[in-house]
Amino acid sequence: MSLGLVIAICLVAANLRTSLTGVGTLLPAIERGSGLTSSWGGLLSTLPLLTFAATSPLVARASHRFGSARLLVAALGTLAVGTLIRSLPSVACLFAGTVILSAAIAFGNVLLPALIRRSVPAHRIQGISALYVTVMGLTAAVSSGISAPLSHSVPGSWHTALAWGVALTVAALLAWLPRLRGDKPQAATGESRAPAPWRSRLAWQISMFMGLQSLAFYTVVAWLPSILLNRGMTSTTAGWMLFTYQVIALAAGSVLPLLTRGRHDQRWTAAGASAVVAGGFALLVFPSVPAVAACTLLGLGGGVCLVLALSFQSERAGSSGEAAALAGMAQSVGYLVAAAGPLLLGILRDTTHSWMLPLGVLAVLSLAMAAAGHGAGQNRHVRFSER
Repeated sequence: MSLGLVIAICLVAANLRTSLTGVGTLLPAIERGSGLTSSWGGLLSTLPLLTFAATSPLVARASHRFGSARLLVAALGTLAVGTLIRSLPSVACLFAGTVILSAAIAFGNVLLPALIRRSVPAHRIQGISALYVTVMGLTAAVSSGISAPLSHSVPGSWHTALAWGVALTVAALLAWLPRLRGDKPQAATGESRAPAPWRSRLAWQISMFMGLQSLAFYTVVAWLPSILLNRGMTSTTAGWMLFTYQVIALAAGSVLPLLTRGRHDQRWTAAGASAVVAGGFALLVFPSVPAVAACTLLGLGGGVCLVLALSFQSERAGSSGEAAALAGMAQSVGYLVAAAGPLLLGILRDTTHSWMLPLGVLAVLSLAMAAAGHGAGQNRHVRFSER
């Protein structure tokens, strides 16, 4: 495993959330500027998750046929195009560009665990997963923090602010282009393609854990600024609170491998982190509790859950082909579950005119995540022929 490969992986990771997390901070301005209701704003935040769910099952088959590096380069090019389309001054382009860039991100989401399983020694998988999650979280946090101030200082307002991440996409594209030379499709080497493990109980537990932690994250990213604006914060302060949440999450995720070194059973780690997330949502219900306390709990639990959810997709598979199949299933099912979050919160908010019920629902779902994480944390491989 070379340093160049690690850097290339981290550059891809930098693109997997940057174009999505800034939307939550900009959502109030987008709704005002385009006339969207809260429900339509929730749909805008849900579209990436629905696209992830629809696209993820296609990645393992395409990777087997064309090769992982080639597919990744094509996905990065598509991501750049989709980001630029989304920034155009048109509601249709806003939604169409979101679908295009989300499909590209879905390919990156599935390909990374497979590339790590193929290229990284087994004892270093969680460490490399934590590293790319840290990079992913850091760039996502920066996007949340700078998007609102950027929209106030550049021509084009929020339209321009939506497009700044294309610079990271170009950097990742340049890093992966030289790697096309040695990339061989699995079909050309005679290696068989692993089917998705739909009959495996462990695979379903991994998928539900992935889905519920994604639901929590994307709901926070989409609606935390609006919740805090309802408390009287400015949009800039709310954006930096979202930044704080993500910085705490990436810090928690980055130290996880150090705290769990040598421990292969992650059942109680996953369950405990999920319970911490539930506590964070519960604290947001009470306006008298400082928002930073809720954001701290959400970040601590969410950062740990994210690293575990991604590393399970590599660690619980026996080969890179099985990792791609498991990741495709986990992210297809997972993001379909996660898609309910932002949209559900928007509908509940419009119906009740309060954040109390939506936040209570999120706390209960986080407890369900604890149950799924306890199962997914078992120290064993998914059996792809399990019946």
